[in-house]
Amino acid sequence: MGAKTPTTREAAERTTQRLEPWLGGVVAGLAGGIAMGILLLFLSPDALTTVIPALYGQQGAIAGWTIHLFNSAVLGLVFVALITLTSLRKYADSERSMVGLGAIYGVVLWVVTGSFLLPLWLQAVGVPAAPAVPTFALPSLVWHLAYGVVLGAVYRSATSL
Repeated sequence: MGAKTPTTREAAERTTQRLEPWLGGVVAGLAGGIAMGILLLFLSPDALTTVIPALYGQQGAIAGWTIHLFNSAVLGLVFVALITLTSLRKYADSERSMVGLGAIYGVVLWVVTGSFLLPLWLQAVGVPAAPAVPTFALPSLVWHLAYGVVLGAVYRSATSL
């Protein structure tokens, strides 16, 4: 007897396997980071080549992208923790709601990391052109919203909540 040929349903089930939540958070965080990074690349290239690397005493695009994507993955894990370990879980029941939660998360990141933490850190490491605290820059809001929206959409698609 030959091997059993999988049915269409069995094949479909195999191709729609979902990631574990934590891995989905890393993947979604990286996807959001890539989306945000592309916007930065075209709208504010110095952010990736100078500002982000300066946080760790580095310089250049490779350091900037590496740090940015690492932070994106870590923040993706924080998003997963918030969604799976808090009462926010009850709102994570559809693609639309996950995109909304991601957008809200992006705004929160803009306020916490983009407007306060980044300027404080740049000042602490002695970057001469460090912005004032707080810095509520509208372009930064757009970049963080892009991160959050992509994060929410990819996380919902990649995992089985």
